[in-house]
Parts: sequence; structure tokens; C-alpha cells
Amino acid sequence: MTQTPLQAFLAPLAKLALKHPEIEAEVLWAKDGLWQAQDDEAEFLDGEEVPYYAEGLLLEGFHLHYQILAEAAAPKLPVHIRLFFWQNAAPKLPRPEADLALLASGIWPA
Repeated sequence: MTQTPLQAFLAPLAKLALKHPEIEAEVLWAKDGLWQAQDDEAEFLDGEEVPYYAEGLLLEGFHLHYQILAEAAAPKLPVHIRLFFWQNAAPKLPRPEADLALLASGIWPA
């Protein structure tokens, strides 16, 4: 079965959730030229929710930049996902903190 471009874009997140079911994602929204995290840690998404949540927003016309992060001390083990959503113009994306390493990222639309 051939994947749509959207399915292909979200495939790394879906595979990550299967391989690392404990991983969580933080959602950040563009507002007034800054990135704002959702209010509460309870709002973190479980890894399995990430591709479905992202797909719904992308179908509604949002843009997405995702980052898959690892601890700098173990740079090949993913520990966290950040999902940056915006509609018009995106603020500059923040760099991961010094104790984190960027494993992978993607932007929709590219």
C-alpha cells in the first residue's frame, strides 16, 4: 500500500512510538512571535498519540516542526518529542538545551 505524503512524513513518529512506548511529546504553539508550551505536564502526549494528534492538526491546515530528542549522555536513545505548531509565520525554533541532543526532525510542509 502506497503512503500519502502526510503518512510518510508522520511515519518516523509512529515507528518511534512503537519502539519506545514510554516516550512522551510536548506540544508548543506559536503565539505572538514566541513558542508557548501547553499549560500542564498532564497535557503531554503519550508516544502512541503523537502521529494521530499531529495528523489531525495538519489536516486542519497547521504547520509542524517536530524534534526527537535524546539525552546528550546517551545520544542514540530517544527520550522526548517536541511538536511545534503554527498557522501563519513560525517564530525561530529553539535549539535543544545543552543536556539534550537532536536525533531527528521534520517540517510540514517542507
